[in-house]
Amino acid sequence: MHDVLQLDITGQPQAWISIEQAAIHVATRSIAWSLGDTPLAVLRGGMNVRTGHQSILEVPAILALSGNSRLNLFDVSPSFSKLKLIRRDRQTCAYCGEPRDMRDLTVDHILPASRGGPLSWMNTVAACRACNARKADRTPEEARMPLLFTPYVPSRFEDFLLKGRRIRADVHEWLAARLPKDSRLN
Repeated sequence: MHDVLQLDITGQPQAWISIEQAAIHVATRSIAWSLGDTPLAVLRGGMNVRTGHQSILEVPAILALSGNSRLNLFDVSPSFSKLKLIRRDRQTCAYCGEPRDMRDLTVDHILPASRGGPLSWMNTVAACRACNARKADRTPEEARMPLLFTPYVPSRFEDFLLKGRRIRADVHEWLAARLPKDSRLN
């Protein structure tokens, strides 16, 4: 089952939430607006004795909560993970340029960790095992292995796509339409 994309009132992604969490927002009328071609889920409740109708709660695929955002997006940078890094780099080695299977790629520190290089978006790239071994404990310049593309910190919208959740097509299109023009995910 897919998760629901929760936004703040301005349309900035806040979290992936479960259908149950989204249903609570729908039931408490804390949604400012919602999007999606069709409801992600239709939850059915009990029968109304007076009207004889069954209660129905439609859960949208994208919902924006009313009120102020709980997150200050200027204070939030995307969390780092090997999976997201390899997806950011389009499953391609930054040194030889060959696309590889996910399990055949490693995370390479541009400035080696042994020399104080941090595990961060700006100091890491995807590398095949052969290139990573050849570069070893050197910088790309020292190894004479120039980077074919530069690392970058993903935008908020890119981060939500990189997390690898099962995303409905209309939600994916909505996020993709908001990617920076120079995004590798385009």
